Amino acid sequence: MHPDKVNRNHLKKFTDLPNIGPAGAKDYQLLGYQHPQQLVGVSALHLYQQLCVISGQQHDPCVLDVLLSVERFLAGDAPKVWWAYSAERQQLLASQD
Repeated sequence: MHPDKVNRNHLKKFTDLPNIGPAGAKDYQLLGYQHPQQLVGVSALHLYQQLCVISGQQHDPCVLDVLLSVERFLAGDAPKVWWAYSAERQQLLASQD
């Protein structure tokens, strides 16, 4: 869902989260999650790494941007577009080297 349309009080499915569409919702299900509230406190980097392992492919790093947007939103931040997290993702991945 576009961040401008997100309603924090209505998080019943993954597509109610900022920047999550049908493909992102399927990724969360592939990772074993059934409800958005299960993601509270879960590391976006961990989810990204697990997604790459489970799917057997290296996903575009922008997927991590999307996951970061959800992590931050569920931690209480205002919903933002996924590309607002690109610099954070770059620093995060650089620190992993």
